Amino acid sequence: MKVVLKDLVKGFKSADAFAVNRINLEIDQGELAVLLGPSGCGKTTTLRMIAGLEQPDSGRIYIAERDITDLAPKDRRVAMVFQNFSMYPTMNVYDNIAFPLHAIKMDRKEIDRTVREVARLVNIDQLLERSLRQVSGGEAQRVALARAMVRRPEVFLMDEPLSNLDAKLRVQLRTEIKRLHQDTGTTFIFVTHDQEEAMTLGDKIIVMNRGDIQQVGTPHEVFFTPRNAFVANFVGTPSMNMLPGSLRVEETGRIFVALPGFELELPRRFAAGLRRMSSHHVIWGIRPEAIRLVSAPGGNCVPGLVELVEALGSRDLMFVRAHDQLFGVIVDALDSVAAGETCLLHFDGAHMHLFDAASELSLLLDE
Repeated sequence: MKVVLKDLVKGFKSADAFAVNRINLEIDQGELAVLLGPSGCGKTTTLRMIAGLEQPDSGRIYIAERDITDLAPKDRRVAMVFQNFSMYPTMNVYDNIAFPLHAIKMDRKEIDRTVREVARLVNIDQLLERSLRQVSGGEAQRVALARAMVRRPEVFLMDEPLSNLDAKLRVQLRTEIKRLHQDTGTTFIFVTHDQEEAMTLGDKIIVMNRGDIQQVGTPHEVFFTPRNAFVANFVGTPSMNMLPGSLRVEETGRIFVALPGFELELPRRFAAGLRRMSSHHVIWGIRPEAIRLVSAPGGNCVPGLVELVEALGSRDLMFVRAHDQLFGVIVDALDSVAAGETCLLHFDGAHMHLFDAASELSLLLDE
């Protein structure tokens, strides 16, 4: 079902500040939306307000146009899976999944049919008779998913459900959650600070910081067209190379950015954004994947010294010192340069980003 948050506010009890600061958000029916941000940004508080575990100070919450703001959690038709999945250790897997149905006094035959159907969906139908001591961490998380599913919720809420699993299990469970979402067509809202989880799972990503929504978009949009400097720096591993700079515009219309120790020419696509600026001070950025190693000098090329190389499998992450600035550069492992050697970096204007130094907003917002 569609989820709508209108002017949602939640303050901290012990400070004159907001955990969630008047956010507005729409999540469409059947979407898998990911709330992404650093610790303390308000993403879990937002999820808990949707679940009814926290009451907003002001604002309204709607599911399928039904105002649920003041309803008890049990009446909201949502199900939540937590980071620390709590189980009943004296019950086996079957009984853990069936517990919510017994609580609403469902018929025993219907309980059995529902439990087995849901267990098949999450690939644990062969584990139903096992005790919780006989299942792995990944299997236990599937049990938590199944227990949430048996209530046939309109919305699934997931609060960092994979963070306590090892890397291999996280990848496996991500695939399972994506498949489960596709099979059920239910609206999912997933909270994480892990960018890889967000980018691989989400149809829509909501980037948050300090209680505010910074950007809402597809994984492609938040990575390639960040709305502001925070999103540009937070999304992407390793993070975007960013430097303070000032702009210079020639009478011919050519645009240059002066960075610490060197100058680069900018493409004309930034011209419209310059007219909205109150000064020529900017934050310049480029992602490590967008810097190329070249063999001959030319425009927007800077010589550098390789200080460190980290192997990433088929690619290498190089740290290159150029004009006393350290750049992260990702290259094909076959094209890598060893630490201690010199190289020539080319900064392609098509992949540069500029943000107003005062507002930190992208100069390409209106494009």
